[in-house]
Formats: sequence, structure tokens, C-alpha cells
Amino acid sequence: MVELYTDRLVIRTIKKEDWANVFAINSDPSVLKYIREFTSEEDIKTTFEQRLLPWDFQSGKWLTLVIETVDTHEFVGLTGFIRDCEIMNRAEVGYLITPSKQGFGYGTESLKAVIDWGIFQFNIEKFIGHCAVKNNASAQVMKKCGFIEEGLLRENHRIGDVKIDEHVFGLLQSDIRS
Repeated sequence: MVELYTDRLVIRTIKKEDWANVFAINSDPSVLKYIREFTSEEDIKTTFEQRLLPWDFQSGKWLTLVIETVDTHEFVGLTGFIRDCEIMNRAEVGYLITPSKQGFGYGTESLKAVIDWGIFQFNIEKFIGHCAVKNNASAQVMKKCGFIEEGLLRENHRIGDVKIDEHVFGLLQSDIRS
């Protein structure tokens, strides 16, 4: 059970009681705009149920954490990571912030906490993050967390029939410690 605290946030393991918020954020076109098309409630429910299962860093599955405000426990969004390279002990980060909570620094604050925990708990050597070239807000979150843009992946992602170019960002453990 993960439970992380920052000045304003609680970042915790997802629970079945989170279903309504998870469905809402995963079906909001403004949140999904640069990520994917809406699939179906059934597909979101299947993924949600998989994310409720006990998680292990070695599993190659996403760790999904709920972001809430400390004072009112109001839903802010989701964050987490997946180990994507065993040899390098590397993890890919991801986050979704509900529209009413965007622009308040919650994405940055929660991502910093998750990165610190990932280094402490699993000695993750590198974090990577991808975002659509047009997703300036997501790029800013990563930059504020110390990520460095490492390249452009042309037509690396598809949303419907549209091919999307993506920035790839990286953050080394040594970047944080220096």
C-alpha cells in the first residue's frame, strides 16, 4: 500500500471506491486530447480492475496512484510509473490531472513525490516521459521536475487516424543528486 504526502497532496494506492473518478478522468475528451481516444466504459473498467490488483515493480505493469488534496481529499488525478527496462532499472512516468485542478502545480508536486519514492524504494536510475509535441502543459510538468528533453519521436503515437510526434524526456537519478 503506497501513501505519499506532500504539503498539499496525498498520493495513494488506487481503491475500488475510486471508480467514478477514474472513469470520469479517463473519459474526459480534454484530458485525453493528446493521449488516446476514448474506448469504452467496459475497457476502462477492465483496466481499472487490473490496476486494483497487488502491484510489484518487477511485474512490468503500471503502478496507478490516486492524487488527492490533503485537506479535503478531493480528487486531483492519477499518477504512476511502469518499469520499462530491467537492465537500466528505468521507469516511464505518467499522469492525468482533472481539468478543474490543472494549472495549480499539482502535476509537478505529485510527480516529484513519485520520483523521490521510486528512487528510495526501487533505486530507479532513470525516469522517462513522453508527451505529444502540442501538449505544452505536460512538457512543462516534466521540465519543472528536472527532466531534460532527449529527443523527438516522429509519428510515434496514433490517436485515431492521426499520427502524433512526441517529445521524450529523461531524468537521471544523478540529475537529482547534483
